[in-house]
Amino acid sequence: MRLLDRISNATIIVFLFLSLSFSDVHVTGLRDRVHILATDHAFDFNTWTANAAWVKLTQSAIAAPRYFQPREQHRLVREYLQLVNDVHKTQNDINLLYSNPSIQDPAAASAALREKLDSLTHRLNALAPFAEASLEMQVTNVLYDAGLTSGGQPFPWVLYHTTPLPQNLVISSRAKIQQETSYTLQPDFSVEQAVSLEKTMDTRLNVSSLVVEIGGLAAYPTMIMRTSALDWLSSTIAHEWIHLYLGQRPLGMNYETSPELRTMNETTASIAGGELGKTVLQRYYPELLAQEASPLQLAAHSTDGFGPEKTPPPFDFRAEMHTTRIRTDELLAQGKIDEAEAYMEGRRLLFWEKGYPIRKLNQAYFAFHGAYADVPGGAAGQDPVGPAVRALRAQSGSMQEFLERIAQMTSFAELQQAIGQ
Repeated sequence: MRLLDRISNATIIVFLFLSLSFSDVHVTGLRDRVHILATDHAFDFNTWTANAAWVKLTQSAIAAPRYFQPREQHRLVREYLQLVNDVHKTQNDINLLYSNPSIQDPAAASAALREKLDSLTHRLNALAPFAEASLEMQVTNVLYDAGLTSGGQPFPWVLYHTTPLPQNLVISSRAKIQQETSYTLQPDFSVEQAVSLEKTMDTRLNVSSLVVEIGGLAAYPTMIMRTSALDWLSSTIAHEWIHLYLGQRPLGMNYETSPELRTMNETTASIAGGELGKTVLQRYYPELLAQEASPLQLAAHSTDGFGPEKTPPPFDFRAEMHTTRIRTDELLAQGKIDEAEAYMEGRRLLFWEKGYPIRKLNQAYFAFHGAYADVPGGAAGQDPVGPAVRALRAQSGSMQEFLERIAQMTSFAELQQAIGQ
């Protein structure tokens, strides 16, 4: 996800208030109204950036991972990932004890586990700076080989920090699936608070809103969620760096100019991040690629010799979500807003029955998730932007060529022209 509020405008705001001291300030824009309604829960980027910069500054004093041999970097990262997994498992075991109605004193029952969790967390925090520096160096090396550096160094440097991420309030029009604005909220914003804020937004502004969790954010250093999944982690580190790369060029500078350009940005970052992240695994952690779970086996459609009965195919989430988006777009195009919203709620219940607990399925859901169109189908529906970005990547001889071409674009029309549409 791209950082929308990267630089503080506090000085400008103070100046404007002083210069307008004898005038009434009229709030007319949608983003202004969203800000007024959500400001009490806003994420403090200035404080986070200052703290993260200090963490990275202190990490630079222990820059040993940059001089470690690849084997030692490999060991550090693998040990870190195992600790993350152990911490998550221990936390879950503690939660289960507190959820078990047959346990009268969960605090006593979980004492040993909580002591174990403290020990694991202490070790994890001590190792994290070394693991982060190792992965930063490995991603940097992959960027260098891809031709995405200048003078041997990427600009900006690859710096990320594992942290609780802010949540994102997405605002879409009700009449059309289109992100109008978004607003970053505090990481500990609860579900109850999200539901209340969404209701306020929908009622007061007549919009479709949704609070979503994110996995990464292109602040600087970039924010990355803690995880033990190295394939996801390496891809997300690269994904967020690509946003910083694009942000110095026309495509990224025009991120908020139109929904099409936002989708071009996010799809580009997803494609590049996925490819670069996979290269990190191939080069430094090939044993993890071998351990990747094989794709779910499709149910057999042939008879078993004892009768014509066939096993029903598994529920295809992406295909069903694709169908949902297409039908919703059709209803909205006909002006049937209430019918479209009722249809989405019915589909949400279907997803729930099939094991996909989506809290809220609405226009804002599709406006957010549909922008990540690096894979066919899913929430993007029939939006032509994602396929066009994928077509440009297929036509480009290298990642460098792909990024250099698309980074200079300022409209979807330019992309269509580039792929011959």
